[in-house]
Amino acid sequence: MVEVEDLESQQVDRMETLTKTPISYKSAEEPRYKLIAENIVATYNGIEAVKNVSMKFRERAVTALIGPSGCGKTTFLRCLNRMHELSKGAKVVGKVLLDGQDLYSSREDAIIHRRKIGMVFQKPNPFPTMSIYDNVAAGLKLNGVRDKKIIDQIVQGCLEMVYLWDEVKHDLKKPGMSLSGGQQQRLCIARALAIQPEVLLMDEPASALDPIATQKIEEMINELKKEYTIIIVTHNMQQAVRISDYTGFMYLGDLVEFGETKQIFENPRNEITAKYVQGQFG
Repeated sequence: MVEVEDLESQQVDRMETLTKTPISYKSAEEPRYKLIAENIVATYNGIEAVKNVSMKFRERAVTALIGPSGCGKTTFLRCLNRMHELSKGAKVVGKVLLDGQDLYSSREDAIIHRRKIGMVFQKPNPFPTMSIYDNVAAGLKLNGVRDKKIIDQIVQGCLEMVYLWDEVKHDLKKPGMSLSGGQQQRLCIARALAIQPEVLLMDEPASALDPIATQKIEEMINELKKEYTIIIVTHNMQQAVRISDYTGFMYLGDLVEFGETKQIFENPRNEITAKYVQGQFG
C-alpha cells in the first residue's frame, strides 16, 4: 500500500515538474520501452478477440492503434491495464511488462497497476454527483491524500495541463456534468492525470466531439507526451497521422503491422494495411 505522505510528496514534485519546468525528452541513447505486451490472447467466453499480439511502446511517445470496428483494438487496450478481466467471461493470457514488471504476475496488485496505467474512455464520464473540483480530486482522496493545499495545487495543475483551468477556474463548484462534451472529456483526462499514471490509455477520446474540441484534445496529447507514454485507439486515420509517433494496424484480432506512423501510412509493407490506410475498406 502506498504511504499517504509519499504519495503526496510524489504528486507535488511531479506537478511542479509538469507545470513549471521545460521538459527535454530527446536523448542520444536508444529509445526506452515503457510498456511491453507479449503474446496477448484475450477471450470472451472462449472466443478469441485478440490473437497472440505482441507490441512495444516507447516511453514519452504516442502510439495509435487503428483498424476496422471489431478488430480487437479496444480489447487489447483494456488488457494493458487489466480491465479486460473485469468483464464476465473474459480471460487474458500473456504478459504486460511495465518497466520490466509483469502486471499479470500473481504477485502483482491489479489495483495498484491500474493507478499506474490510466484510462480515458470514448464517452466522457464525469462523476455525475460531483463538482468539477471533486471530479479531479476524487482519486487523490481515494488514495488517502487529505492535505487541502496539496489537493488544490494538483487539481489546478491537472486542469492546466488539459487546457481547462482558464475556462472553469471560477466555476469549480459547478457539476462536472454541466460542462460541454469536449470540456467533460478534458475533465476526465485531468481526473486520470491527478493520480500520477505513468502510461495513459485513450479509447477514441475525440470520436464524439466537434472539430474544435477535437483539436484541443489533440494539442493536449502532443503536450502530454513530453511526460507520459500514451496509447490511443482511433478510427480517424488523419488523427493518427497528426498525433502519433508509432502506429499498430489490427485486423480480425491480429496485429498485421507495426511501425513509425509515417511508414505505416506512406509505405505500408502489408497489402491489407495499404488497403485500409487508403480507405478501401473499414
